[in-house]
Amino acid sequence: MHNPLFDALFAPHSGSSRPLLIAGSDVVTYDAFLKLAARLANALVHNGAEPGDRVAVQVSKSPEALALYAACVQAGLVFVPLNTAYTPGEVAYFVEDASPRILICDDSGREALEVVADRAGARLMTLSKDRSGTLMTEALCATDAFETVRRDPDDLAALLYTSGTTGRSKGAMLTHDNLLSNARELVTAWRFTAEDTLLHALPIFHTHGLFVGCGVILLAGGTMIFLAGFRVDEIIDWLPRASTMMGVPTLYTRLLEDARFNRRLVAHMRLFISGSAPLLETTHAAFERRTGHLILERYGMTETGMNSSNPYEGERRAGTVGFPLPGVELRIVSQSSSKPLPTAEVGEIEVRGRNVCKGYWQRPEKTREDFCADGFFKTGDLGLVDRDGYVHIIGRAKDLIISGGYNIYPKEVELVLDELEGVIESAVVGVPHPDLGEGVIAAVIFSAGSQFDQAGLLQAMQNKIARFKQPKRIFVVAELPRNSMGKVQKNILRQRFIDTFET
Repeated sequence: MHNPLFDALFAPHSGSSRPLLIAGSDVVTYDAFLKLAARLANALVHNGAEPGDRVAVQVSKSPEALALYAACVQAGLVFVPLNTAYTPGEVAYFVEDASPRILICDDSGREALEVVADRAGARLMTLSKDRSGTLMTEALCATDAFETVRRDPDDLAALLYTSGTTGRSKGAMLTHDNLLSNARELVTAWRFTAEDTLLHALPIFHTHGLFVGCGVILLAGGTMIFLAGFRVDEIIDWLPRASTMMGVPTLYTRLLEDARFNRRLVAHMRLFISGSAPLLETTHAAFERRTGHLILERYGMTETGMNSSNPYEGERRAGTVGFPLPGVELRIVSQSSSKPLPTAEVGEIEVRGRNVCKGYWQRPEKTREDFCADGFFKTGDLGLVDRDGYVHIIGRAKDLIISGGYNIYPKEVELVLDELEGVIESAVVGVPHPDLGEGVIAAVIFSAGSQFDQAGLLQAMQNKIARFKQPKRIFVVAELPRNSMGKVQKNILRQRFIDTFET
């Protein structure tokens, strides 16, 4: 194979007049997209990029931004997408760590990032959402033909930094084979074809939006309605032209708050997929009642792509993430002994397969720590496999609360809280406690008009969960802190309430 990822995702569509992207009033065909990617590849090479070099990118979502990813793949470069919300100080950390040959940012951020690029020895170029910038200026002067650079399946295609809900982000080294093998399994599992139109409202600096959403559509030869972000009005306007949608739970809860989102609006839809954060069972049930559709929930992470999925045909079981995908081995092991556990027992999830990254960029010690001798990757997630084979995610191992010597899984407490009257959503964490080591506290979002009564909530939990698991304090919050993909940042909650039990 010449260049595994480019040959599978992009090359087959050369000369095709089929629409790849619908971005507002613009329709970008596959052929136009590939010609733009070639121009961008020429511009990158002209500015010194060589195969294996990293290209760090912090730009707004646009057809040009996606074409930049294709250009990096075609030129044998390693794509390093960065969250557009990162401050210059945060970008400096990633640039220093990745040592990119080129750093590309929006023109509005040029001044702040010049020092960052200079310090790292990177060339700074710009690409703005209005298609202006130094990179586009050079690309438009370049030829629309580029000789694809040879790559092997084990060569890096991307360096994707972990979301950083705790600690410093690490760069997951993703190969051509990692990304391609996972995309192929998802196309098959979710029945994607060239007839599909995906409503794409996710960012493209993350696994979900870029490697899952775009990767699946490119491999299948379908079309994407490419929205700059998630706005309920736009989603409702565009849904009639889509057949599929991928989202995080927050997107689906916001749609359910709008009366226009109803069964008639989505009667033609084939599939709704959710991931990146847990989907509440109440949301799952409310979505089915409103639309007649069962959301398909799946489980993945930055280091592995997708690991499991509820079935396309068969029971999509709420509160679970389905079965391991073909080619993915999944086991549950004891946190203390690392030995496999029996069915339905909670332990740490480990996975092995072609989807799993090579390790962490310039972190050999962390790579050794997170990979077992037999090749299994320690996900850091706690879960179980039930007697029917469905995988349940219980929470992050580092979120486990040990109070008075007892292990408490936050999700178990959250599920009880979320069922109580007036509670929309909750997050449970452990904070320092003078007697117990850690004390359980809960942050809850209350529905409008509901009267918060901590004593009443605790009383309602009495017969639902053991006393030692019950929160010692409950706090009402307007919203829960989340990262860009909707995951609750429990480290921020811990810090906010860290002094709760100070004496």
